[in-house]
Amino acid sequence: MKTHILRGSKQKIAEDLVRISGEVREAIVFEDEPLPAAAEPGGTEDLFAEMGPFMVDVRDVDDSREAIYTRLDGE
Repeated sequence: MKTHILRGSKQKIAEDLVRISGEVREAIVFEDEPLPAAAEPGGTEDLFAEMGPFMVDVRDVDDSREAIYTRLDGE
């Protein structure tokens, strides 16, 4: 199997792609996204709001070196 890397504008890539015999199995497309409101001056959007459902809220966490490297019962 031979691979091809096509670079350039969308038009150039499309023109080069139709000249290649074989099938296309995968394409990687880089799309610029608009900046979130927090990145704009005066923006107040919480950058980490989308991570909220995946976060754990724990009180009084002992993150000292000793606590991290000491085995608990059953470990």
